[in-house]
Amino acid sequence: MCTVILLHRPGHAWPVLVAANRDEMLGRAWDPPGAWWPDRPGVVGGRDRAGGGTWMAVNRAGVLAAVLNRPGSLGPAPGKRSRGELPLLALEADTAAGAAALVAALPAADWRPFNMVVADRTGGLFLRGEGRGRPEALPLPPGLSMVTAHDPNDLTSPRTARHLPRFRAAAAPDPGRDDWCAWEALLADDSIGETRADALRVPSTDGFGTVSASLLGIAADGRLDWRFAAAPAGVAPFRPVRRA
Repeated sequence: MCTVILLHRPGHAWPVLVAANRDEMLGRAWDPPGAWWPDRPGVVGGRDRAGGGTWMAVNRAGVLAAVLNRPGSLGPAPGKRSRGELPLLALEADTAAGAAALVAALPAADWRPFNMVVADRTGGLFLRGEGRGRPEALPLPPGLSMVTAHDPNDLTSPRTARHLPRFRAAAAPDPGRDDWCAWEALLADDSIGETRADALRVPSTDGFGTVSASLLGIAADGRLDWRFAAAPAGVAPFRPVRRA
């Protein structure tokens, strides 16, 4: 289960801020964000070597797309396409609304259940694919939204119930001053409350855990500031992602 946090501030110089922890099987090989897809010029994202897709990527138009599992759907399944394809398909659009429309037109049964977040400078949308019919697209309201394997801000998720109030109480990042300190600290928190399911940075046990982290800002003029940690936050530093 991964986590994506999106803060939407209409009218702000940096209207969309995103934080994400990626949780995965530790033996599943991957590459840090790069231009890994020659047939998709301008798309930059982390690459899953097993499936060839991505868990999070951006395009030249300043659109972000990220995919997460739904409950009980970790890993591949026979006859199903890799969910890492979905962000790449979404990024054929030059707006978040267009990206959501592309995904919402797909047959959800082709993939195991998934959640997606797509965003641009105008805000974000949440998509839910439940393995039947078509994925459903819903706008994320202004303010803070937290997506895990569950729906946005769903307090039945132990992780959301524990950490959503912490993000709401934290100082918002200021990408213009390279200040992401508060969110960096939250992503690095590997403490466990009542159960392991409420940890934001999942300890590496049983061959599974948090493997990387991202901080990303989308400016009102469309600029992107993406910082990536190639290990859990607090273990590896956040470094700028090049988007040549």
